[in-house]
Amino acid sequence: MAAMANELGYRTARDLFLACPAIARDMKSLATGQPPLDFCRALLAGRVPEEAITFCAYLLPERAAVWWGHECLSTLAELLADRDLELLALVHDRVGEPDNPDHQAVLSNSLDLPPATPAAWIALAAVWRDPTLNMVSTGFPAAHAVNAGILAALARASLADRFAVLSAFVEMGIQMAEMEA
Repeated sequence: MAAMANELGYRTARDLFLACPAIARDMKSLATGQPPLDFCRALLAGRVPEEAITFCAYLLPERAAVWWGHECLSTLAELLADRDLELLALVHDRVGEPDNPDHQAVLSNSLDLPPATPAAWIALAAVWRDPTLNMVSTGFPAAHAVNAGILAALARASLADRFAVLSAFVEMGIQMAEMEA
């Protein structure tokens, strides 16, 4: 387990907080010396399980985080508007062929800022580095937008289903982190 955390670049949750101070603006829980995935599971079992989503968004490398956001929203497709489904398809193309400038341009041009819907947040994360959008200058990483998009989608799930959906999202994030390692 510890070796895997090293592969992600963070031995402990605290290491991630130190490397990426913006995470402290998106979540209230304080980092511990636990390995990142243990910390993530503890968040899921804690008082504010949504913070496990936030932590995953920051833990995953940017491209993986965007893909994770795409996959989470895809599981809730029936709760999304057609416009969001179109944006998700564009995100799919962008992440699938990151070196194709056409995908970047199409996605950047189809975004309405500020984003108002779950998929618009994920789409923004996918083009975060586009200099014309100037998002990097906000001081927030793309993880901030991934987190916002997933939490906005989660809010559309029924209260009865919400924790199950949240848990499934976090498990998917943890699996992606393990694959990245």
